[in-house]
Amino acid sequence: MSTPFRFVLCALLLLALTPTAHALRCGNDLIKGGEYDFQVRDRCGDPFWVEDHYKIITTDADSGFQAVQQFVYTAWFYNFGSNRLLVRMLFRDGRFLREETLGRGVDDIGDSCGPPKLIRGMSSGELIAYCGEPLSRNSRPGAILRRLAPGTFSETDNYLEDWVYDLGGNFLYIMHLRNGHADSVEHIHR
Repeated sequence: MSTPFRFVLCALLLLALTPTAHALRCGNDLIKGGEYDFQVRDRCGDPFWVEDHYKIITTDADSGFQAVQQFVYTAWFYNFGSNRLLVRMLFRDGRFLREETLGRGVDDIGDSCGPPKLIRGMSSGELIAYCGEPLSRNSRPGAILRRLAPGTFSETDNYLEDWVYDLGGNFLYIMHLRNGHADSVEHIHR
């Protein structure tokens, strides 16, 4: 194997092993992991949609004393226009964790709705961006309890919502959401 080939191979291997940085650019500012939510709001502006989820860890549940720690996960959704993708920014206890790109952004929130947009798996932020606020929202909060180890449990949201949209025509569309994502879509006669 020639020396230049080895060099290129090593460089590609090192590049592949380099961890990706979770950072988002808002204008000229770079948002990095660990920054506070107020810093992100200052640089990126107000999100168009916010949702919260909770996780509780209980340790020493088998003893006389228990340690309970609650984590708050907050997702902020940003729309930077129809030429860019929607962005979901995840925070834990007010500190930026990571960002995720979603579907194409919109020029105006709620002006891009139609039956083809209502698909399983889309986030609540995408649904708000494309279709706006629903005609009706019904929620059924719940939780899932998992045993992680003897005496240690994790409790996470199992938050169910039904969002109803009237897109005209003979049908109403019901988006069944589970923890902020469309689990299924149903249409019913008026």
